[in-house]
Amino acid sequence: MKSLFLIQNLAIKYAKFSLNKSLKSQLNLDLLPNYQTKTPDPNINYMLYVHVPFCHTFCPYCSFHKYAYDESLAKEYFKNLRLEMEQIYKLGYKFNSMYVGGGTTLINESELIKTLELAKKLFNIDEISCESDPNHIEIQNLNRFKGLIKRLSIGVQSFNDEILKKVGRYDKFGSSQTLITKLKNAINVLPITSIDLIFNFPNQTKDMLINDINLAKSIDADQITFYPLMKSSLTKDKIASALGLSKNDNEYEFYTIIEESFKDYYKSNAWSYAKKKLALNDEYVSSKHEYLGIGSGGFSFLNGELFINAFNLNEYNSKIQNHQSSIIANCKFNKKERIKYLFLTEIFSGFIDISKFNQTNNTDLLKMLNIELKLLKLIKAIKIQNNIIQSTQFGRYLWLSLMKEFYTGMDRVRAIFKDDSKIKNSSKINIMKTQI
Repeated sequence: MKSLFLIQNLAIKYAKFSLNKSLKSQLNLDLLPNYQTKTPDPNINYMLYVHVPFCHTFCPYCSFHKYAYDESLAKEYFKNLRLEMEQIYKLGYKFNSMYVGGGTTLINESELIKTLELAKKLFNIDEISCESDPNHIEIQNLNRFKGLIKRLSIGVQSFNDEILKKVGRYDKFGSSQTLITKLKNAINVLPITSIDLIFNFPNQTKDMLINDINLAKSIDADQITFYPLMKSSLTKDKIASALGLSKNDNEYEFYTIIEESFKDYYKSNAWSYAKKKLALNDEYVSSKHEYLGIGSGGFSFLNGELFINAFNLNEYNSKIQNHQSSIIANCKFNKKERIKYLFLTEIFSGFIDISKFNQTNNTDLLKMLNIELKLLKLIKAIKIQNNIIQSTQFGRYLWLSLMKEFYTGMDRVRAIFKDDSKIKNSSKINIMKTQI
């Protein structure tokens, strides 16, 4: 048993090393000043990702693309979002679901409502997910979104008052008890309500984690997500300044506690737990391999290529108003790296139907990732039976670790494209080699 633990520990380190090596070799971005958005494949139902880059409060651990909220700036931005929707509609895109991320997506309810109504009118979308902070979930606000938002994800992060104070959320969103009251009132207003928390804060104790788990379960939300704290080169100093440094990394121990605490819940993916199986969950990349992103700083993944929209708000607004594509860069992955990415995002949800995966992605998974799959079986991360690859509990922790590593790698993309000086007068950028 001890030898297996050591092997698994080495496997996690090697997997992270391997992923970073892939990012270094593959994240070579071509800048595309006059790019025209690809026309869609008529046989694919894409997901539409919409980015709303505004927040009232900037949390030290958050590296997402955002601006301080300004009402006039936001109104202009939402107007351009709707114009961009009309442009991609004319290209022939079809969407069966939509995810609105941020930022704080409900930061201007009236403008968001107009945007969601247009999306449903143009694309006949039924499944719309949005994110929110606890200040925008009053019943009268949420009632305005009935028939529009199907799933609302609310960022709570912690029920510990000391943590909330240190990260600047206590004064803005209220105490633990205030949050619980707000959340309980919000349950059942919209079809699906999810709450998001973070674990493995510096100096977070086991008792603090268990208290967060118990309070989260007491609210009776449809889904609860526990993200591991993600420290990238962009956020680690801010996190240390706000929360201090911790001698021990309790991530695996805490994840084991979370898994045990939610053994009576359905596992939506490696970090999300639902009362019952849901069609919508928090991690769209694990179920939607082809998605088009619109808005400032939006990402798209289309036919094995990553596309990046203009981050600079003035540049984005100008491009859309002049009927130009918002895309400013792309990256093409080789076939094996693409299959690795698709494997990770799909196994993140718990299992892979090999025949379906092969058919969808025009590959032979067992042959393409032969060595990788043998190693995953050896360290007991997966089981393969009846043409199904099934994740074990250790496997779920491995996918969580790798997804965290992937997202922190993408933080570098955001940092470089947010800083115009990094891309000025360039035609190609290697993200992992660029100084930030």
